Amino acid sequence: MEKILINDIIQQLKDVQTADLWIDENFEKKLTQVNSTTAFDRPIPQMHSIAELASHLIEWRREVLNRLRGNPQGLEMSDAANWRTNEELKIRDWEMLLSDFQATQQNIITFLEGKDDTFLHTAYLHANPTSPHDYKYLLTGLIHHDLYHMGQMGITIKFLKENNLSTNK
Repeated sequence: MEKILINDIIQQLKDVQTADLWIDENFEKKLTQVNSTTAFDRPIPQMHSIAELASHLIEWRREVLNRLRGNPQGLEMSDAANWRTNEELKIRDWEMLLSDFQATQQNIITFLEGKDDTFLHTAYLHANPTSPHDYKYLLTGLIHHDLYHMGQMGITIKFLKENNLSTNK
């Protein structure tokens, strides 16, 4: 039972959360730069808040876990859950969002710990059966998705800090 690739993917998932990465960023660093007020701020109207980005990542992590468990695709790009509004998210509270954010990542890791490398090469059910992908593709995509939105968080945080500095002058 070979577990070289699966352990590498598990480590990458953990690293994106808390490790000292070459890119010098991780979600822990990003998310500690906002609080229960600033997490819901949109520095400019066209930019997502940190809470909206975190919620989006939570939804896709849940979707990926469902697919890993063999359930067909559920979340669509057009679904309201894909991008919840700040008003919806404020009801859930920032601390609950952070807890869900960490839990969804841990749930995927826990699931994967019981698998081996052959699992990664198994095709999963999705909307386009003529273009099958395996679980390795799905998990690699999730990591890329996380990194992409971590970058967006960085830009949002930079704008939040600039707006805060300009209002304190």
